[in-house]
Amino acid sequence: MMSSFSRYYSSKKVDLKKMRPMILKRIQDRAKDYPVHRMIPVAEEVLNSRRILIEGVSTLLKAVPVVACKFCPEVYIGDKGHLIQTCPGFKRHGRNRVHEWVTGSLKDVLVPVEAFHLKHMFQDVIKHNQRFDYDRVPAVVELCWQAGANDENLYSGTWNPESDCAAVEEAESLSPAELTLVANGTLRAWEVLRNGVKKLLMVYPAKVCKDCSEVHVGPSGHKARLCGLFKYERWQGTHFWRKPSVDDLVPPNIVWRKRRQDPPMLLNEGKGYYGHAPAVVELCSQAGAVVPTKYHCMMKMDGLTGNVNQGFTPSAI
Repeated sequence: MMSSFSRYYSSKKVDLKKMRPMILKRIQDRAKDYPVHRMIPVAEEVLNSRRILIEGVSTLLKAVPVVACKFCPEVYIGDKGHLIQTCPGFKRHGRNRVHEWVTGSLKDVLVPVEAFHLKHMFQDVIKHNQRFDYDRVPAVVELCWQAGANDENLYSGTWNPESDCAAVEEAESLSPAELTLVANGTLRAWEVLRNGVKKLLMVYPAKVCKDCSEVHVGPSGHKARLCGLFKYERWQGTHFWRKPSVDDLVPPNIVWRKRRQDPPMLLNEGKGYYGHAPAVVELCSQAGAVVPTKYHCMMKMDGLTGNVNQGFTPSAI
């Protein structure tokens, strides 16, 4: 019995140099399984939906006012902002301050998430001193490229969300019916994009840092020390990778929303009653789009407002 135990649980060290050719061969054999041909139409649909989404949001921004905080990522779909005190202030020197609003742009609604563009999926791991040798492209585009979508215009240089897709000309002159049509198409593209990315993440490997928002599309993360959380610790900016979700590649960017029963400007005292929605969904909703029912609970469509029954608290409802 002891002989069989020693045979299966030997303490002899493994010679990694002898195993290296076998490991490399397994990696090369695994690369032959990609791209998965059945997922190529999904990747192409995601790219097309992304283009429609950017065009639609760019058009709606000319008709629906959007403001963004000067010191933090807070966004509000409206012309005057709100008075909810959730701003950390300049360089995070304070907490729970009133936001200072400026005019918002496309990147405030569609948060850009970039990743390194790999020559092929199973290439060598990117080292820290190689970080400038690789282009940075949108993570969704990189995922679609590795999934087999082919577009020569995808990697024309550093991505600029303002010039990615142009808005419809003369958007200010669109009739309410035409604006509603654009909003419904934009919201539909948003849902197709997120559903497509969810399907691709089930098939293709990707990583996201658990301490920051860095995304890497590939079987293993890179070694570029860019993580700000441990920049001055003994880890020296090394990322700690985990499996990503759709929100990591396509951030929903949740914003406060004003309902018909709310005051003209949202107050800090009623923040426990107000609803939320993804920025794209709220933008399309204000342009006349029909919001899917799955967002109604988050939006608190028929919930109480802060100036009703002051004796109640949100936790007691």
